[in-house]
Amino acid sequence: MLCSRHVLPRPFLKWAGGKARLIGALLAHAPPHFNTYYEAFVGNGALFFHLYRERRLRRAILADQNAELIDTYRAIRDQADEVIRLLAEYPYDRAFYEQLREKDSWALSLAERAARMIYLNKTGYNGLYRVNRQGKFNVPFGRYRSPKYLDEANLRAVAQALADVELRCAPFDAALADAAAGDWAYLDPPYVPRSRTSCFTAYYPGGFTLRDHERLRDLCLALVGRGVAVTLSNADVPAVHLLYDHPAFTRHVVRARRSISAARKGRAEVTELIITAFPPASSA
Repeated sequence: MLCSRHVLPRPFLKWAGGKARLIGALLAHAPPHFNTYYEAFVGNGALFFHLYRERRLRRAILADQNAELIDTYRAIRDQADEVIRLLAEYPYDRAFYEQLREKDSWALSLAERAARMIYLNKTGYNGLYRVNRQGKFNVPFGRYRSPKYLDEANLRAVAQALADVELRCAPFDAALADAAAGDWAYLDPPYVPRSRTSCFTAYYPGGFTLRDHERLRDLCLALVGRGVAVTLSNADVPAVHLLYDHPAFTRHVVRARRSISAARKGRAEVTELIITAFPPASSA
């Protein structure tokens, strides 16, 4: 599954909660074998791209409720040439950034919507993706010496990696509705906040509530009952320990460094939880 010209795909977006620094820990708590790989909160897809580079995928289904994010994946998979052409025309300029930010993304073509997403993500403040209650992207312009919003080689490698991937814009329960025995689901929901100031769930209007986390926990139990192996990541906070205080789950405390935070001190190393629930035949 190597890409042409030996370019291997890597995440093409910055993403709050991206899992690049947790890959080793996640793989240590993955099933040894699986059929279809499901990821219901794909974000920047760090684990998916790692599995692809290591040639450990048979079939993959990537999903997210963020429609602009999934459309960006679709555009790169199906219209990479046009996305690259558009990005090559975009200047790194505050006025252009603010003009592009104000455009209604749903009035744009698929490729234009994806190019807008990538450009704003790579040139906006601190690499944040954040929308307000009306669903409008509201991150201010960032200051970088030379932001790499056009990485043609990687975008083409990503397109190749996504060629046979099914992409779903759906809530997590719908995204996993057809997961079956022998499959593996990795779930990386917006984390339960560590404090009042650390809550960041604005990937789509409405956020992600504690009730959503309870529904996700219940879905994990149902998946394991169907023979699906589950790996989930979340914050190492009492509320999450209480949520997953059930014999079906094993909780592993790991250390990770935050990569996106408004304050430098907020990027310090923290503990996180990796939670697993495996059917007996796939226990690792």
